Amino acid sequence: MSNIAPANPLEMLAYNLSLLIEDEQIVYVGTGLPMVGAMLAHRTHAKNITMVFESGGQDPLEGCDVPWSVGCPFTFRKSPMSMEMANSFGQCALGYVDIAFQGGAQIDMYGNVNTSVIGSYENLKAILPGSGGGNDIGSLTEKSVLVGLQTPDRFPAKVDFLTTPGYLDGGDSREKAGLMGGPIAVVTQVGVYDFEPVSKRMRIKALNPGMTVEIAQVCTGFELLVPDHIEMVESPPNEVLEILRNVVDPRGVFTKMPGS
Repeated sequence: MSNIAPANPLEMLAYNLSLLIEDEQIVYVGTGLPMVGAMLAHRTHAKNITMVFESGGQDPLEGCDVPWSVGCPFTFRKSPMSMEMANSFGQCALGYVDIAFQGGAQIDMYGNVNTSVIGSYENLKAILPGSGGGNDIGSLTEKSVLVGLQTPDRFPAKVDFLTTPGYLDGGDSREKAGLMGGPIAVVTQVGVYDFEPVSKRMRIKALNPGMTVEIAQVCTGFELLVPDHIEMVESPPNEVLEILRNVVDPRGVFTKMPGS
């Protein structure tokens, strides 16, 4: 019997992110768990990806600690190319990004993201960092993946402020706005979601071990679409967990559960 502890919810989230990355892709990496997922993919099944960090670093040398953010010096460490932030966004505009990851304080049923304010201007509850590169990533890349901790307030029916467009009002509204692509997945501690092709409503695709449709719904502020078949994500193999815990995020900066 293995003495390796099973993956915790944050490790499952990072693992699911890594599985969305294919070898030889150019990957636009966001701060936090997206960095962990990309680095895990790079160390396991996708050794030939190119990681693009928002601040401009490209493919830093392996062996550094996990970056604390996309602006951390480790994202530039012996990088073969280092650009200004505007140029890294330009890569998205030119189509030189295959898949991009971004998080948000709120993600709604159509994949719209809020990183600006919580509440209304009449009843302001919190001021957030703003778009940063979020709007560029969501508007200019053909495939984006949204990342968030799933709770009803973080997954409302409609975001308080639309910082980054997903599928706007659903249907063909994104296409009519002149935007290509759109989010292909949402990854949380509960599982993986996609968007129904016609309505563009968020839909359950796969659930993590121990999770159910009922749990997914309780964690959401709107009605999720439920397909006839839902995949169950298998736990990460022991060798992958060892790489995640001992190489990618050995200090548990992003994958250690609070209080553990």
